[in-house]
Amino acid sequence: MSRADASTEPATEIAGGRPGRSRHTRGRSGMPPLRGLLPLAIGLLAWQLLADPGSPYFPPPSRWFAELWASARGGELLVALAQTTVTLFLGLLAATVGGAVLGALIGASRGADRAAGPTLEFLRVLPAAALVPLAALLLGYTQSMKLAVVVLPAMWPVLLTVRAARRSVSPVLLDVTRTLGLSWWQRTRKVLVPSLTPSVLLGVRVAGPLALIISLLVEIVTRIDGIGALMGAAQANFRSAQVFGLLVVAGVLGFIVNLLVNRAEEMVRSRLSGEVRR
Repeated sequence: MSRADASTEPATEIAGGRPGRSRHTRGRSGMPPLRGLLPLAIGLLAWQLLADPGSPYFPPPSRWFAELWASARGGELLVALAQTTVTLFLGLLAATVGGAVLGALIGASRGADRAAGPTLEFLRVLPAAALVPLAALLLGYTQSMKLAVVVLPAMWPVLLTVRAARRSVSPVLLDVTRTLGLSWWQRTRKVLVPSLTPSVLLGVRVAGPLALIISLLVEIVTRIDGIGALMGAAQANFRSAQVFGLLVVAGVLGFIVNLLVNRAEEMVRSRLSGEVRR
């Protein structure tokens, strides 16, 4: 075998996608490599070995999980986790649908886009915490109030990305569909939905962690049932081990949400690319 053949063989194998390669394996499964968790595991192990078991502020991880187990056996952890999860996914779903529809409608008209621009920018920069007192006055300390506070800030990433994508859709392309005699539904399904879907997915990727942060924030401030309410109560009672443990639960929930969003994005992109090939 010549030197040129030897030098091109590894590149050919990489380009051809040899089974078992990490990049292609990750693309098929949607899962990040588990070795990425190694630094976290090493850090927790070092914390466990070096921490003072009696420390009131920095307890070792073994005490975190002991507190979580006690809360799980009492049932309060599972109830709180269910409340936060329901709020998170319902809020993200409502924010996605509302943001996509409003973004498409505003971006479709230059006049509406110019008129709504200052208002959108003003509402976008409002802190989520500032909405809690007003929402509590209007809706009370209820799950509906928590959901409303989550939806509004989480909607902006989807709305703004879809708005920009709708403005960039070529008018010539839409004129061609009208010339071909396609109905409004056919134009929407064959042109607008494929054009706007990547922007919707990008907005959802940003809105997912944001919705989780806001859910925890509202629960901590208002003490409505959820992980944040448990965390606030533990902090008020100086139970630092339980606070650290609940923080781990919130991180795991955020990791799962991000994984589900990435997986949904891969499925949608694969389906859209398959329709384009057909």
